[in-house]
Amino acid sequence: MLRLNELKLPLNHSDQDLTDAVVQVLQVTADDLLAVSVFKRSYDARKKSNILLIYQLDIELDPALEQRLLEQAGTQARLRQSPDVSYHFVAHAEPDFPNSSQQRPIIIGFGPCGILAALVLAQMGLKPIVLERGQDVRQRTQDTWGLWRQRKLNTESNVQFGEGGAGTFSDGKLYSQVKDKRYLGRKVLTEFVKAGAPEEIMFVSKPHIGTFKLVKMVENIRAEIVRLGGEIRFDQKVEQIHREGSEQGQVTGVTLASGETLSSRHIVLAIGHSARDTFQMLLQQGVYIEPKPFSIGFRVEHPQSVIDSARFGDNAGHPILGAADYKLVHHCKNGRSVYSFCMCPGGTVVAATSEEGRVVTNGMSQYSRNERNANSAIVVGIEPEKDYPEHVLAGIDLQRELEQLAFELGGEDYNAPAQLVGDFLRNQPSTALASVAPSYKPGVTLGDLSKALPAFAVTALREAIPEFDKKIKGFAMDDAVLTGIETRTSSPICIKRGKDFQNLNTQGLYPAGEGAGYAGGILSAGIDGIKVAEAVALSLLASE
Repeated sequence: MLRLNELKLPLNHSDQDLTDAVVQVLQVTADDLLAVSVFKRSYDARKKSNILLIYQLDIELDPALEQRLLEQAGTQARLRQSPDVSYHFVAHAEPDFPNSSQQRPIIIGFGPCGILAALVLAQMGLKPIVLERGQDVRQRTQDTWGLWRQRKLNTESNVQFGEGGAGTFSDGKLYSQVKDKRYLGRKVLTEFVKAGAPEEIMFVSKPHIGTFKLVKMVENIRAEIVRLGGEIRFDQKVEQIHREGSEQGQVTGVTLASGETLSSRHIVLAIGHSARDTFQMLLQQGVYIEPKPFSIGFRVEHPQSVIDSARFGDNAGHPILGAADYKLVHHCKNGRSVYSFCMCPGGTVVAATSEEGRVVTNGMSQYSRNERNANSAIVVGIEPEKDYPEHVLAGIDLQRELEQLAFELGGEDYNAPAQLVGDFLRNQPSTALASVAPSYKPGVTLGDLSKALPAFAVTALREAIPEFDKKIKGFAMDDAVLTGIETRTSSPICIKRGKDFQNLNTQGLYPAGEGAGYAGGILSAGIDGIKVAEAVALSLLASE
């Protein structure tokens, strides 16, 4: 099998055009092609009048012909042997696992990282026990709607906590910029397709699923973990990590809020970026933690048609292209960087707090991406040394301070403070909406968002938005809506680990995923879950 890269064709090409292009590039006949499959398809929209599709293809020919073409290609990257992208398990337990001398691995958290860690451990015969503080995904959905529709917050079952993690109520993006030489992302996508995700996620350049499809998919993966001997326990908040030793300890188990204690010397810490009480508990137990950078800002909403036109011109609305997205960054005069984050085409801004008396925003899309507005976070990067040097968890203090302020500016009823972009740039409060209707539920309260962030962030955002307009025409339109506040772009701490994936001073504790500071999104969290599961399996089976 050969991999052909960088095959470019017009947006509206036919299947025959694709075959003809392969024949021309390889200098073979159509009869020589035994099979042609798309490994990856992306697009180049830099010229809106001439958008090109870019293919990576796997091509099967007679083995002798394949060898001859490879020799002719030499070191050219465009044509090479197709790599092995299948997943290979690093270990497998005997059928009688666990026995009297072994303890089952424990996974704390059942978001994307915990799900993949549990699935891979179960597939290796290691029968993990998963402890999730929130509810199963169906109950969690009802609880989340309780905030959005009735202003009733369940602090243990919401956008942040529960089966599927924060990614369940998001755009369901399945792409990442992490280096993935082992094609572990392919393993993640393959398991998602088995669980009911659309097959196109295997080859489109920016795959996504959307919330409704994610719910059923998560349930199916859970059922598979249980079928393989794993155990999933909901409403099981971990109150304490047991750790032997002071400087270089060994984890021995956990105690739950119910008072129950579970023993294990292999614990995967797959908590999300909002598990603030757990961060505090870990620090008190002596687990090594460092502060890390994160970002703060607002959600911005534009008509999706404005973004489509700016990105695709006359090709806006083409079914292959779908709803347009964007990725923007600007380095400001005050030394700060402003960038777009978690862009949700055809989506909505959602209430994402997990603590009473605070307002947090996030973005979400369904698979169809057919809502009226596009939204994304526009956020300002902040640094521990510069902005919150007081102590390890000072970033959480800053987040809470800003989220409480947003709650007050919104009217103290979980409305979010909002302002029109034009008014924000002119430094005047908004008193009425215009052509863009904000999607945030339960509602917004118009006012002055310059009160919602530190002065340096407001200055940076006011500089960046007009610059973004030069790249996306209409970005700085007066009627676009800013909604506050976005504080949970990533974890404010890093639970440091070594090359063996164990915490630097707590043997047997495996920090993983977003909450630990090692992922940023569904796919990268899933990849990290696989890596950690492998490390656990090798350590556990070596100790037999």
